[in-house]
Amino acid sequence: MDPDTDAPRAISPASRAEKKAPPVFSGWGILVGSLLASASLTPSLVPRDALMQGLVAGAVFAIGYGAAIACLMLWRWLELYEPARRHSLRWAVLAAVIGIAVYAFTLYKTTEWQNAIRALMQMAPVEERHPLVVNGIAIGTAAALFLVMWLLRRVFFMVSRRLHVVIPPRLAMVIGLVAAFGAAFLVVDGVVIRFAFQSLDQTYAALDQLIEPDSVRPGEPWRTGSAESLVPWTTLGRDGRRFVDGLTMEADLAAFWNGPVTQPLRVYVGLGSGDAPTERARLALRELQRVGAFERDVLILALPTGTGHMDQGAISSLEYLRKGNVATVAIQYSYLQSPFSLIFEPEAGASTGRALMRTVYDYWTDLPDETRPKLYLYGLSLGALSSERSVRLHEVIGDPFNGALWSGPPFLGPIHREIAEYRDPGSTQWLPAFEEGALVRTMNQFEVTTPDARWGPLRIIYFQHASDPIVFFDYSLLWRRPDWLDAPRGPDVVGTMNWYPIVTALQVAADMAVSTHVPRGFGHEYAASRYVDAWTMLTDPDVSADDIARLKAHFDE
Repeated sequence: MDPDTDAPRAISPASRAEKKAPPVFSGWGILVGSLLASASLTPSLVPRDALMQGLVAGAVFAIGYGAAIACLMLWRWLELYEPARRHSLRWAVLAAVIGIAVYAFTLYKTTEWQNAIRALMQMAPVEERHPLVVNGIAIGTAAALFLVMWLLRRVFFMVSRRLHVVIPPRLAMVIGLVAAFGAAFLVVDGVVIRFAFQSLDQTYAALDQLIEPDSVRPGEPWRTGSAESLVPWTTLGRDGRRFVDGLTMEADLAAFWNGPVTQPLRVYVGLGSGDAPTERARLALRELQRVGAFERDVLILALPTGTGHMDQGAISSLEYLRKGNVATVAIQYSYLQSPFSLIFEPEAGASTGRALMRTVYDYWTDLPDETRPKLYLYGLSLGALSSERSVRLHEVIGDPFNGALWSGPPFLGPIHREIAEYRDPGSTQWLPAFEEGALVRTMNQFEVTTPDARWGPLRIIYFQHASDPIVFFDYSLLWRRPDWLDAPRGPDVVGTMNWYPIVTALQVAADMAVSTHVPRGFGHEYAASRYVDAWTMLTDPDVSADDIARLKAHFDE
């Protein structure tokens, strides 16, 4: 009673909701969280180590637990029917026991499931203590997320209680809810993400400038980074210096082919070579002109991955296949690894690819048709996405470049997504055929779509593994089963993988982080010997089937 009015004191809906909130330990929350965590332990596209497996399991347990608590809070706030406390307690305990039992069983089975994927990819089995380590990491992850959810809950009730005295109580609760999630967003976006970006950018920038002891400035004047080069050696970046230093030499080609060959050329322009993408693209063109790249039979416009990394096997296989009559140019657009670059600098790769494409293509179209080199685009991973985004078909349809090879194309690629969506009837999502192969074909480590079809004037090949999560992740995995899980499945996807709402999306997202921790020929690791087949289809080299087989064996070794 209020001593001044002698009337009952009003209790806010926020206070009633807090009093009616479920207990800290909820049996139903344990059941839902355990079921989701159990689903996360089932097989996915690539093997996961104990750390990644534990992080995923702990995260989905916390998500499931939080969702169950939110539903119970809403149910009680609406004052809907509830059974007697003694009955509800029994059911909650039973739910918790069932959830823990299911989780314990799947935790036991996780070793078998992970080893099945590892056997498929020719990897060593996990250690015997794998389930124990997974469980420990899962518990720690869930505990950290519970702490965050508890803090959000306290912010919600604190704001709601303070506001209900001046505004309608239910509006106060809505504002409290917005305040809690708004505070979380500001902390994550304004503090965590900003600090992470600055730290990553500084770290990778310093790493990029590191000149390794075994990296020596080239002495030949025709090589990028030499004293005569327009691109200083120190501005190439670590991956750029590696790419230039890994050039296939004429002597090695002559020894392999036992006949006349040509010295390949590689041009690389690092981030430190120019402030803007157009500036670096113009520098690349001048360097191509200086070294005589337009006198070669084949010219490759390549975009690296986020850090500036170029797949040596992809380019070396073409240099061998074409007996050295190849020039390759690449431009760096980021210091960060591809996932971070895609998050923090989403347009950097596309704008750089666009600048390179327009600058070189415009010059190339002015050259006589009979003497200019064949022009191809190449990119791996984020480089493939950036290269794909650099193309405007309406701009090149009158005088098209000769083709493109895009490996491990990320799921965001507009052309790639359209091909998968409108694929020919009877073809699979993991190896789609499109318009009978006249313009686009897809290939994996074992086969290619419509290999005997007749090419049109422009050739595009997507090189992708069915087990590559970077290719097959999609936000729709949250609510829809993907077609690539239908039969027949890709040869490198285990038959025991299933789809679960929300969980599978988190599994495949986690797979992206470890997609390169597998042998060549699986996940996001693409074998140089298979590139030989791709370049053969694209460039029509004058070599025999025996030569191709010998070259593939050379790279397999």
